[in-house]
Amino acid sequence: MLSSIPGIAGQGEPVTIVKEADFYIHQLHPVNFFGNTVYITTTHVCTIIIMAALMIFTLVARHSFMKAEREHKMTTLSTLVELGVDTLNKFVGGTLGKAAGKYTNYIGVLALYIFFSNTSGIFGLRPPTADYGTTLCLALITFVMIEYADIRYNRFGAVKSLFEPVFFFFPMNVISIFSTPLSMSLRLFGNILGGTVLMALYYGMLPWFAKLGVPAALHVYFDVFSGAIQTYVFCMLTITFIKDKRGDK
Repeated sequence: MLSSIPGIAGQGEPVTIVKEADFYIHQLHPVNFFGNTVYITTTHVCTIIIMAALMIFTLVARHSFMKAEREHKMTTLSTLVELGVDTLNKFVGGTLGKAAGKYTNYIGVLALYIFFSNTSGIFGLRPPTADYGTTLCLALITFVMIEYADIRYNRFGAVKSLFEPVFFFFPMNVISIFSTPLSMSLRLFGNILGGTVLMALYYGMLPWFAKLGVPAALHVYFDVFSGAIQTYVFCMLTITFIKDKRGDK
């Protein structure tokens, strides 16, 4: 990022100060894809790192449960994981009731991925959820599940609802349906990108003495607190939309 400050030294020309404030998605390596050149970006790399971390955590947690079963003694990790699973079951079951079992696994994986992606800035990564391509894909997967629930449980009523309360509301109802993934993806993307940009500006444009201790507090807010809130909102909207389409079925 370049910033020009008018000066009086020399010929009175503006003095240009170069400040590093890097919050962009970088193209790392070109790949030929059916005759077209696409790029492996920082989003792909960070996503792979997060997925690998989640897989390792899953394997470690499984080993901990197997050890606890053999020794008939719960370990700290197995206790924490069991607490997390119980919390997830109550969270999903509180809205979906008896149907929660069909969606708990998806909501659990979704919550873990979004939360770890949102908070990855703490470890120096660029959050994948600060890339609209990531949040749009997550929202589209949720959108398919919502519409599948609508068609499965309402059948012809899913089509009939497009013309309610009167026929002329058809265009508005269609827009309402497709606005769901758009609003969900933009909400998550905007909040995480905002935090990413602010942290990049802070690291890149302030002197070193202004960074002592302060970034930790900012990371707690923008990465941990905001990341957890956005994870909850996305998952809660997913559950709510599914329940709305299922009704009491």
